[in-house]
Amino acid sequence: MKHFKRIALFLALILCLSACGQTQTEEVKTDSVAVTDMIGRELTIVPGSYQRVVCIGAGALRMYCYIGDTALLCGVEDIDNTSLRERPKMFDAVARPYMLACGESFTSLPSCGVGGPNAQTAEAEKILSCEPDLVISEYEDADKANALQEQLGVPVITLRTGPDGVFDGAFAESMTLLGKVFGREERAEALNAFVAAERSEIQRRTADISEEDKPGVYICGLGNWGTTNQLMTVRNYKVFEIANVRNVVTDSEGSGIQPIEAEKFAELGADMDIMIIDAAAVKNIKPLYAEDSTMFDTCKAWQDGRVYLEMAYNAYYTNFEIALLNTWFIAKTVYPERFEDIDMMEKTDEVTELFLGQALAEKIFACPASFGGYGSIDTVSFFGA
Repeated sequence: MKHFKRIALFLALILCLSACGQTQTEEVKTDSVAVTDMIGRELTIVPGSYQRVVCIGAGALRMYCYIGDTALLCGVEDIDNTSLRERPKMFDAVARPYMLACGESFTSLPSCGVGGPNAQTAEAEKILSCEPDLVISEYEDADKANALQEQLGVPVITLRTGPDGVFDGAFAESMTLLGKVFGREERAEALNAFVAAERSEIQRRTADISEEDKPGVYICGLGNWGTTNQLMTVRNYKVFEIANVRNVVTDSEGSGIQPIEAEKFAELGADMDIMIIDAAAVKNIKPLYAEDSTMFDTCKAWQDGRVYLEMAYNAYYTNFEIALLNTWFIAKTVYPERFEDIDMMEKTDEVTELFLGQALAEKIFACPASFGGYGSIDTVSFFGA
């Protein structure tokens, strides 16, 4: 454990240059190079030369904040500018760490588009008005990216992260790509190394747990392009795989985040030793429970008082640092004796410092849709209120 902490401290020294608004300190390159973006488009760039950047599409600005310098931003989507009266506000109650860390600096920037889940196309005229010399995009359509690039006359680089979020190889590749584009390769390498080290440590602690010693766990309330409830779950949950957790819906059909039928939920209830609810679903589950207080009667975890709250990790795409923290929390909840040394507030500060250069636990837990942070739920008072 001491060795692991030394590694984390070493990485923190490297990552400290990543805080929002800090200037780049790595050597600026002047030679053009060919790169391939995350949807297979080949572009010619000049690493470290860009001075005016906009980010468009769900998750693009968040990922840029992990690697780039926010002082280079020349425009933001309306969803990320809290000074505007008319803007998408569906995620304002949910903790988005990049907004907590950097949001104040976005309020003085012009609009490069509305943004939000209902905005599925780039707004070229607004982007042009910001006069960028580079666009970072999360609109994963090669033809549209090429058309936008031709219209703007500047490189449009598209990112992608994949279904496994922070643990997906595509996330690491996107960080590497951003590092190359902005001449911050060491920053990208350090962030990827930190995620890999965290993953390995969780796996190390749980690797030898036998099947008979694994309680059945149900994760619900996961967001997927909108609101969610107790039926929204995932069969192939990477977090459970890493933490060596038994998922009670493993035998269900399909993959990715999707709802199960209410009858299936009731059928699986006896095998739900532990229930994890994503905080984003609370606002939807409460009124349902008010209408029908018997909806959880078959759920063993509900009856035994083993219901827990994780932080919302989907809010205008994935909160990657939250997804990593949720993995620690789930592992600690399911196997408490193996994670006694992990304090979730301390771990939250550690992870957000590595991702965004700031300790954000207090701000994250204080958000309305965080309900005070990680922990167990007194279901009667919590959902009955």
